[in-house]
Amino acid sequence: MNVETFKQAELNQVKNLEEKTGKSIDEWIKLANTSGFEKHGEILNHLKTVHGIGHGYANLVVHYAKQSHAGAVENSDDLVTAQYKGKENLKPWYDKLVSEMKKFGDDIEIAPKKAYVSFRRKKQFAIIQPSVKTRLDLGLNLKGVSPDNTLEAAGSWNSMCTHRVKIEDEKTIGKKLLDQIRQAYDQAG
Repeated sequence: MNVETFKQAELNQVKNLEEKTGKSIDEWIKLANTSGFEKHGEILNHLKTVHGIGHGYANLVVHYAKQSHAGAVENSDDLVTAQYKGKENLKPWYDKLVSEMKKFGDDIEIAPKKAYVSFRRKKQFAIIQPSVKTRLDLGLNLKGVSPDNTLEAAGSWNSMCTHRVKIEDEKTIGKKLLDQIRQAYDQAG
């Protein structure tokens, strides 16, 4: 899915949200921004439980409220550049991971947000986030895989992932990690 197709799909989702709920996206954004919550997952849960909208619509609203949706920044490279400001030493690791993931197939959608980059097929299988100056966090969606010494349960770090890998050394980006990313990619198809 190219960026323009993705943006159009997102606009269709906004239209459907408004038709189903009777509220405009701006009204939903106001509800999200006045919820009293700051974190994506907290606002998402608030919209689902208090306002009764589904996960996909709630997620859409939160992305619009936080200005992290596909149309928020015309040049997605700007989002990635901003993520690595002051963390430039981590950018080569990001580039290496993206290069390796692109070898899996041409059906990967890369969607930069404000704080991280999402990687999707039919559904999200990974995110990359420069969390601190010395660590890149890789979130994966892996069903049926137990945590181990490098692959930990994502827990409250990011509700959109099942596992997290803390990359504090380029050596972590080896065959084992790439196999785990490939497994997440395969499960997302």
